[in-house]
Amino acid sequence: MFGGYNRHKKATDLNSECLKDTLNIHLKDTYRDGLIASELELDLRSPFLNRHVAEYALGIPAALKLNEKGNKMILRQVAERAGIPAEFALRNKKAAQYGSKFDRAIEKLAKRTGYKNKTDYLKNMEKNYKPKLGVLFSSGKDSHFAMYKMKEAGYPIECLITVKSKNPDSYMFHTPNINMASLQSEAMGIPLLEQETAGEKEVELDDLKKAIEKAKKEYGTEGVVTGALYSTYQKERIEGICSELGMYVYSPLWHMDQEEEMHKLLEEKFHFLFSSIAAYGLNNKWLGKEITKNEIDELVKLNDKIGLNVAGEGGEFESFVLDCPLYSRRIEIKKSTVINIDEYTARLNIEDAILVQKDRTQNE
Repeated sequence: MFGGYNRHKKATDLNSECLKDTLNIHLKDTYRDGLIASELELDLRSPFLNRHVAEYALGIPAALKLNEKGNKMILRQVAERAGIPAEFALRNKKAAQYGSKFDRAIEKLAKRTGYKNKTDYLKNMEKNYKPKLGVLFSSGKDSHFAMYKMKEAGYPIECLITVKSKNPDSYMFHTPNINMASLQSEAMGIPLLEQETAGEKEVELDDLKKAIEKAKKEYGTEGVVTGALYSTYQKERIEGICSELGMYVYSPLWHMDQEEEMHKLLEEKFHFLFSSIAAYGLNNKWLGKEITKNEIDELVKLNDKIGLNVAGEGGEFESFVLDCPLYSRRIEIKKSTVINIDEYTARLNIEDAILVQKDRTQNE
């Protein structure tokens, strides 16, 4: 964000280059850092990825970041004003692998195993390898969107993994209309692996582990995709299971701004509705209605007024996807019933739905 890499010196538009780096950071950097933190049983925090910090940083004029005096200049100036001695604030940037001498260790490993240099050694290890993935699939917008982003990045999606909980208040799993996941699977032409659970807190993780193990055995999956946005509870438990199984975890939506996610879904031609609501400010009129910009604007107003999470991260609502770029056909609901629990809690029970051909203009 602050023009700290050598390649930034050649950029014709520094802030655009920094924005591109930030948008793709989940594919390598934060994924790697998350795995290391999980292995050490630490909870990772990335303050520079806070939306407001990132927006401000990416709006700073390029000349204040990179000029004839050096890189990251605005950060260095702030450091000096904070009382950090100039010898530290202005010293040349040194990557972590050099300061920690990790780079030297890789060089030794390369020579010990017969490679001319570390570059050949690392290339042989990776070879641009993209593991086969299974998607932890809920039938809602987040798991769909996470899968879409990974597929767009070139990762092969081998199967969908759905855990069907008998507990409607499960801490881990989405429950409204989970029986319709098979229809969504058919719409995408991706196999669905289902695992039932009683939904008992923490114990349900054993059933999730069974499902992931089954996907690994039957479809050769080497990692999973999650739609986690801000739920540390879910993300840490999934990472713990996959660490035990020696599998990768990708959470491409992690800490994505909630309002941004909702608008991105519409931009990418995702069609979805609310399948349940459970929050002050919402009522059963929200159920069964496809979400548009108008509804998102209303959610933003509720966020400003009462703190409602725009993307439903606090459990305010659950969603169901009717169509998206991954579908060859869209879902049409033939029969549904609204079940009211109280003034602010209700769910939509989809009783019958079919796949129909998409309208030619629908995704234009």
